[in-house]
Amino acid sequence: MNAADLYQDALLRLAREATGAGALEAPDATATLDNPLCGDRVTFEVRLRERRVVALAHRVRGCLLCEAAASLLGQAAPAATREEVLAAGASAAAMLKEGAPPPGAPWAKLGLFAPVQEVPSRHRCVLLPFETLAEALRLGEG
Repeated sequence: MNAADLYQDALLRLAREATGAGALEAPDATATLDNPLCGDRVTFEVRLRERRVVALAHRVRGCLLCEAAASLLGQAAPAATREEVLAAGASAAAMLKEGAPPPGAPWAKLGLFAPVQEVPSRHRCVLLPFETLAEALRLGEG
């Protein structure tokens, strides 16, 4: 596997789009998680209504894979429940660790991360944004 396989144009675009990047005024919950092995740090802020994400924002200090995964969440997570976000994270983990197929809409872009399966040291880069958003949702549901 070479870098072009891992960092394909579609992933580069997803990271550049940075959907949801920024901060929210008066979020219901905020969570920050780190990956000490590579230095990635992700913060998610959420606003919830009736157990659904009505707004989210993220800040990522990390690699392109981490940025792309956060951007994907920025696109797909609004209107999702915590359970739907957890299921998407579980699908991402199964895809990376076991070669499972990516889920359908609105999470279908997870398939862009399939080449990462061959680089186990990068799995956490993709999964950290999912873990961080799940933690923010847990905190927001109190």
